Amino acid sequence: MDQLLEILKYTLPSVVVFITAYFMLKMFLQNEEKKRKQELVLQNQKQITPLRLQAYERIILFLERISPESLLVRVNNPHYTCRQLQAEMLSTIRNEFEHNFSQQLYFSSETWEVVRNAKGNMVKIINLAAEKVKPESPAINLSRTILEMVMEVGKAPTHIAIEVIRKEMQKIFY
Repeated sequence: MDQLLEILKYTLPSVVVFITAYFMLKMFLQNEEKKRKQELVLQNQKQITPLRLQAYERIILFLERISPESLLVRVNNPHYTCRQLQAEMLSTIRNEFEHNFSQQLYFSSETWEVVRNAKGNMVKIINLAAEKVKPESPAINLSRTILEMVMEVGKAPTHIAIEVIRKEMQKIFY
């Protein structure tokens, strides 16, 4: 019995020191891992933030370029018929969208859906306006009808999408 007490007297403090050292080392290593993860996240943010900001800028530019007033000024030709103007506007929207399609990587699913809906609604407005005018009439008739339809709605779909993007951008960057 005395021997057992003598052994415990020497081993028990060693066991306590070992357990304490083990847990302290474990906590130290966990803290170091957290620090490394935080540094990696910060480094990634430094690289991704400019790309993300550029994506927001590009999509806002896309939406501005396909807004009715901008689109009509850019693609209108006084020699076009309504049918030609319609085809040119739809082609321009499609090309602009395809050019910026990869930007969806930097947006939430909901915001990208708003961008897609704005594009789709612009196409819908152009096609509905084209149905209201004679295909061979001067392009100015289609332009006028498109602008009237947008005024009836109140806000162009592209302007609504820009507002959504600005709100998302403010959440992320400010």
